[in-house]
Amino acid sequence: MLVVVDNGSVYTESILDFLKKTDITFEQLRFDKISIISLSKYSSIILSGRRQNNSKMNAINAKIIKHAVENQKPLLGICYGAEILALTLGGTIKKMEVPRQGIHKIDVIKDNPICTGKIDAFESHSYMVAKLDSNFSQLAKSSKCEFEIFQLNNYNIFGTQFHPEMSEDGRILLGKFISIQ
Repeated sequence: MLVVVDNGSVYTESILDFLKKTDITFEQLRFDKISIISLSKYSSIILSGRRQNNSKMNAINAKIIKHAVENQKPLLGICYGAEILALTLGGTIKKMEVPRQGIHKIDVIKDNPICTGKIDAFESHSYMVAKLDSNFSQLAKSSKCEFEIFQLNNYNIFGTQFHPEMSEDGRILLGKFISIQ
């Protein structure tokens, strides 16, 4: 079973709408309703974006990420989820000069199980991943973001700086992610 960790993004409902059209069993839980003990019942995890910074949210999401790594559970961090994934495991983020909104092209630069080629990606962020730990691989980039998609080692642990739930190409990526369960 997959769990969608709801960090308050205005786009979380779009993730749920997509998942309802698949045959995957899933639950949605607010970030503050999750315990590490309860995570053992889930086979994979999606971390949603967020609306505002929250230190409690950051601490809980960091614990969820560490649990996924220790147990080699598939995890997809979306926007904020990608940023907290990078931060938790040794990366950095930075404020963008100009916030990124709308559909933008990204280029997949490394073979991976969730996407290929060029992707129309929906962006809605004013921060971006600036640096990744050496355990990560850069999978895709755009003209404004070097780390649009990245992966931890060869684990099925991914971050997308964009919101895949908001574009057709992104929903294909989501479908591929949930199929690697």
